[in-house]
Amino acid sequence: MVLIWSAIAWVFASAAVATLPVRHQYFPALLLLLAAPVLIFMAGMQFGWLYAALALAAFISMFRNPLRYIAAKLRGENPEIPE
Repeated sequence: MVLIWSAIAWVFASAAVATLPVRHQYFPALLLLLAAPVLIFMAGMQFGWLYAALALAAFISMFRNPLRYIAAKLRGENPEIPE
């Protein structure tokens, strides 16, 4: 039950962060970005790998731009950040 309430809280927090101006989104979005794999892993342990795979696909879809930025930084590129 804690997992379900945590996931609901994550959804509302991500919706709230999305309403912020871009320059104020970085820190809260980073926390959500780090919390999501934990919730996905917990969902996989409790409900099965299929639900975890669906949650992972949704996570990658929602955070595709930050994940691209992190991948570019790891490759040594200097990606542009929006103002």
